Amino acid sequence: LCSTWGRELWPNLRRLAARKRDLRLQMLGGTYLGYTRSAQRWWAPAGRSLSELDLGGRPVYFISSNTHSLANILTGTARRRRDELVRFVEESAHPDLLPELRKLQAGEVRASWDNFLYYTARLYYTVNPEARAERDAEEAELGVVTIDPTSAVDVGIQIMDLGKIDPNDLDPRIRGYCPGGTDAVIVNINYPLGLAAYHIFGQIATGVDRLRGIYILGKAATLNARIGDVMIANDVYDEHSGNTYWFANCFSSADLDPFLVYGSTLDRQRAVTVKGTYLQNRGYLDFYYRESFTVVEMEAGPYLSALYEDVALTRHPTNESVNMSQLPVDLGIIHYASDTPYSHAHTLGARGLSYYGMDSTYAATLAIVRRVFEDCRTE
Repeated sequence: LCSTWGRELWPNLRRLAARKRDLRLQMLGGTYLGYTRSAQRWWAPAGRSLSELDLGGRPVYFISSNTHSLANILTGTARRRRDELVRFVEESAHPDLLPELRKLQAGEVRASWDNFLYYTARLYYTVNPEARAERDAEEAELGVVTIDPTSAVDVGIQIMDLGKIDPNDLDPRIRGYCPGGTDAVIVNINYPLGLAAYHIFGQIATGVDRLRGIYILGKAATLNARIGDVMIANDVYDEHSGNTYWFANCFSSADLDPFLVYGSTLDRQRAVTVKGTYLQNRGYLDFYYRESFTVVEMEAGPYLSALYEDVALTRHPTNESVNMSQLPVDLGIIHYASDTPYSHAHTLGARGLSYYGMDSTYAATLAIVRRVFEDCRTE
């Protein structure tokens, strides 16, 4: 509304509030085919980039996460600017980061210097557009191309040519796993929610020839853990399709433990993909908790429905138990806890991703990158 109405936002809202209204909302491109067309237009620039960069036909690893953590881990742009970022925190006297910086400098905390620099870089580039342009140029030289969304699907895309990655630029925590000589490509997107994930993955699966791995990283509400913990599910109930998907998650707590400093990893969890958070209440969540569902999220089910259609001969079923334990591609799903709806604790969902949510985010990202590197070695 801010971008559409501009200065008329508050006058319009006051007029709406002046008397009782009968409001109806119409979602643009809200039909099934309408959203499919939107997803096609969204993927078109990425498809052209793959062709122009001569990356077509290469093995592809699809990652649904965010557009900052992978680039930070693979390119080292933040670590090369350590002095600038430290000076930025000191001069801005950031209320959260400055005390943490002093503790890191004194060796009083176990937190990762790299995670600190990654988070600080996000703030630094926001107020320093010239530095951001320099970073984008560096990333492009290292094979990382970022495509900002221009269609109704507001999801960023990154194409990463792993053959151009310099092992010396990698995050030190995974440097020893770099395969070397690989021609693999990562297609990373800023994770979508709901049925958008279904349509988006359908376009990606159609647009690439050699899909070797699918890795989904997102935030979720937890019914049995704490904010900052990591949850790994092996089955997902999808409210959209009514299906329960059983699958062999390639990740376990052992994959996260080397990288997770503060939180805990809970594997073999059960997840439910909900249609939205607006109507959730304690009774609603208690129903799922009594059925042993502990992860409440919004994208795994649609992704699994789309994946089913990529490996099966028919459209995904409805209201069935679907066994997807034998897949021709590597599949991993990780969630980090951002909300605890059973308590009144603050949530990352309400506050946004703060510095203190970086530990679980980067631990999961490091585990995904290591998995990709290990699979590249067996290619």
